[in-house]
Formats: sequence, C-alpha cells, structure tokens
Amino acid sequence: MEQQSQKEIIKSRLSAVRDYMDKHGLSAVIVPSTDPHSGEYVPEHWKVREWLTGFTGSAGTAVVTKSKAALWTDSRYFLQAEEQLADTGICLMKERLPETPLQTEWLGSVLQRGDTVGMAGTTQTLSAFRDYESALAACDIRVEALYPEPWDLLWEGRPSLPGNPVVIQPLEYAGKSCREKLVDLRSVLQANRVDGIILSTLDEIAWLLNVRGTDVHCNPVTVSYLVVTSEKACFFCAPEKISPEVKNYLAAEGVESLPYSSFFEWLGGYPLQSVQVDPASSNYEMVHRLPQACQVVEKGSPVALMKAVKSSAEIEGFRQAMVRDGVAMVRFLRWLERELPGGEVTELSVDRALLRFRSEQPLFRDISFDTIAGYKEHGAIVHYEATPETDVALRPEGFLLLDSGAQYQDATTDITRTIPLGVLTEEERRDYTLVLKGHIALARAVFPQGTCGTQLDVLARQAMWREGVNYLHGTGHGVGSYLNVHEGPHQVRMNHMPTLLVPGMTLTNEPGIYKAGRHGVRTENVMLVVPCMETEFGAFYRFEALTLCPIATSPIVTEMMNVEETEWLNAYHRHVYEVLSPHLDEAEREWLQKATQAL
Repeated sequence: MEQQSQKEIIKSRLSAVRDYMDKHGLSAVIVPSTDPHSGEYVPEHWKVREWLTGFTGSAGTAVVTKSKAALWTDSRYFLQAEEQLADTGICLMKERLPETPLQTEWLGSVLQRGDTVGMAGTTQTLSAFRDYESALAACDIRVEALYPEPWDLLWEGRPSLPGNPVVIQPLEYAGKSCREKLVDLRSVLQANRVDGIILSTLDEIAWLLNVRGTDVHCNPVTVSYLVVTSEKACFFCAPEKISPEVKNYLAAEGVESLPYSSFFEWLGGYPLQSVQVDPASSNYEMVHRLPQACQVVEKGSPVALMKAVKSSAEIEGFRQAMVRDGVAMVRFLRWLERELPGGEVTELSVDRALLRFRSEQPLFRDISFDTIAGYKEHGAIVHYEATPETDVALRPEGFLLLDSGAQYQDATTDITRTIPLGVLTEEERRDYTLVLKGHIALARAVFPQGTCGTQLDVLARQAMWREGVNYLHGTGHGVGSYLNVHEGPHQVRMNHMPTLLVPGMTLTNEPGIYKAGRHGVRTENVMLVVPCMETEFGAFYRFEALTLCPIATSPIVTEMMNVEETEWLNAYHRHVYEVLSPHLDEAEREWLQKATQAL
C-alpha cells in the first residue's frame, strides 16, 4: 500500500507541474539533478528531480510535457530507475544506448514549433542552457529560464537551504593566507584585463577564503558565492552561518560578508565595467542578472588551477594524513581477515568497520565519498553502493573491491584495493595482474615539462589493451586538500584534457577491469607530481606515491610481471612498512610485515 501511495504522490506532483506549465505558457520543463553551484553532491534543497520523480539515483534529468514525462539516466541506475519509475507515467530513457534519443531530440519530436520549454535558470550552467537553446532552436522551440524556481511554489515542505556553520581552515594546513591568495587572483584578473570575477563553485570559494563547512555530503564546503574585484571581495553566505569570529577573520583578510539571499540583487548593480565568469560552472541566472553595460568575459576559473597546485603545507598535510589513513586501512584489513571465516561479514558491515577505524584517527572529519564495497559481481558495477536490499555476505572466495576515502583536516584520501578473500579463478588472477601492471606503469612514469594527463593515459592501459581489455572511466583525477575528492582541471583519461601536469599536483592512479556478472578489479593510489631531473632537454617530472597501504600479492600471476614492475612493487611495500610500522602495535606490525613481503 505504501509503495502504491508513493506512485500516486508522484502522479499528483506531475499534475501540479502541468498546471504550472499551463499558467505560464510552457509546453515542457526540464529538471536536472544539479544545483546552482555545479556540485557533484547536491544538498536536499535542490533535489528537485528526486522529489518530482521518486527516482533516488544521483544522476538523471527529467523532462515533463503536457502529456508525457521521461527520465534520462546512465547504466548504473537502469534497474533502480525501472523499479522506482514503474506506474508513475514517467518513461525511462537509458542514456548512451543507440535507440535512446537525446532530450532535445525527444522534445523536438513531441512538441510543436513555437512551443516554449522552461528550466530553472539557477540550476543550469550558462553552457548547458545555451546547448539546449541551440539544439531546440533548430525545431523552432524556445527555451525560457524560470526565476524564481517553480519548485518553491510547488514543493510543499521543501527542505531549507543548509545552515551549518562556516569554520576557518588554519593557516598551518592551508599554507597560504586568504589575503595572499586574493593578491595572486587579482594578478591573474589584471593579466586577463577584467575588473572582477564571480565564483560559484564551492570548493574554489572554500580554498580561496581558507574556510570549510558541512553543507554538502562528503565535501567540506559551505553554500555561498564570491565576487572578487581589484578593490574588494564579497562573500555571499547566510548570516546565521557566520560567527563573529569568522566574520572578524574574513574582514581582517579583506573580505566583506553579505547575505546569500542578496546575491542576485547585488549582481544587478554590479559597479564595474567587466567581469570574468566560467560558463561551464556559472549558472545562467547569475550571468543574466549582470547589467547589460557590463562586459562578460567567459573564461575558465583561474582558481581551479591555483587550488590544484598544493602548497608545501598542504603537501605535508597529505603525507601526514596518508599515515593515519594507512594505519586505519591496516587495522581494517586485519579485522577483515579475522572476521571473514565467521560468515557474518557483509558489504555494509565492511563499510561500517572501515568508518570505525578511520574515525579513531586524529583530525578525521568525514568520509570523502560513499564507500564502494563490491563483492564478486558487485565489483563490476563501477560506482556500486551497497544498500540493505543489495547487501551480500562475503565468502572465502573471489574478490572484494573496496574504494573508499576520508576527509582529514589536513588532507583528503582516496584509495582502492581489490582484496582476495580466498579461492580465485585464473581469469580473476590474470585481470588482477593486468590492472596492477597498468597501475605500476603509470606510477613509474617519467615525463617532460609540458605533458598533460591524456599523454600518459596509455601507460595504464597498454598491458590490458594487448589482451583486448579496456575500461571506460578515467585513470586519474585531482584530489583536494581537505576539499572535494574529485578535483580538476588536470586529469588522466583517454579524451583530451589539456591541463599540464606540474609539481605540487595530486592525482589518483586507478586503472580497472570490470566483467559484468563476474568480478571487478581496481587498484588506486593518490600520487604527487614531483621534479625528477634537469637535462639538456629540459625539466622532467615523476610521481611520488602518497597512499600507504599494502597491495595484495597473492593474486599476482608472477610470470606476467617484468623485473621493473616487481622492483617497483617491492620498493613500494618496503616504504609502506617503514612509514607505518612505528604507528602500529606488535601484532599489527607482524601482519604488515607479512603483507609487504617482497615478491
């Protein structure tokens, strides 16, 4: 009865949206899963698509017309979406399948020329809005930005904006003061010949101001906007979140605090002649509110690159946090080894145990993303998250793929280990070894100044490509310093990412193999780009592995490993033991010594 009642609620919400459309001359509305700040995780206040459709997956876009409704999502959520959308009148559109039309193609086929499609201007980036506008213009269909959002009227009991306090990130962990960072940013603005910049990406604002918060799941940021000009910096954040201490700190750094709710009105009176915005992260309404006389310069945010190159204090924070995280991982792996024979360990209990060991470490603040603990065939689902419905017990056979991370006040961690639980097939062992070979190939890379991540991506894939195997996700992403675990603009992936790798950047190394219905394998460390040598041919860089945790050796097909790969793994394990052992008790040291024995 409860399930049926939820379906009826969804139908009534769709009906209310259609009434709104009739009153405002709209033939369709587009409802994304985003918020005004282009965040990976969305606060409850902006989970409009979930409220409207009942689909709880993290990715998806709903489109509602006067007689039809559809939801687009990716392969991670096909089964979940089919179940949650059943009997709601919402059709599931499976993204990236040949038979699935794009949202604009579908709208072009079901609407009439001259129709108008609405979308909230605050939750579409300028780039995305233009893409919709351009594609639908070909069908003579108009796109209209809706402000205020219709959901404020239609969503009864809509969650309020997050109101958690802003906290100061101490200089000992940041390494550079807010005032110094603002000077650096203003130098870039001067070089770009613009009077100011508007920032809406929350991790950029948090980094620049040396503040943190708990407004967003797993990301230590606070909902806000920031405008920086040659003369001033204006921080738009709900006043109740800013204590007198934080307000005084900001003022001392040259930052004025203004209410979040006043941001759009303030933009309407923007006093300078030009402003820089990033069209890929700035919402449409934000740019639309600027005075017509203001020249808008569209350019990627310089703060992303400034943030990506870590200060010496941030690098030291990573090294210290990795020790604590490594200790937690060793204790967890020992726990798993002891508990597995009892038959009561499940994917969810793995998650709980790992959280317990991490939370015992100094400076632990949160997890950095929802733990992926996938046993056997669940490991083949790249972003699998166990639920009470999918949770399974671990047995002494096959692999557990465990991808997890933590937020410590001095750094963010991200680690994946594929853990053998017992008997393995030859296929599992070969796949494990291929992934390890790819991981080591990238970890051993030496490359000249001027190299981007795309140029190195093949190193992680070449061994598996020779076997006709590939993976579809990126090989590596940047990692924040007590900030978002996924950080750009540098990446290692097949498609072209032009940002050059420079010393001070953190980067993951995570090749994988996924075979549906069988198993998944991934090995991931966080690395640091460091100088390697100077020759007559210029500067060369290499990677330093920051993550400290054993990589299981029992699944390795040793004859597939060459001498250099074996030497790298043995050296890595010696380093792991040397750094972690002083922080462990005798039994833990004994376990780690066995886990790091040379091949």
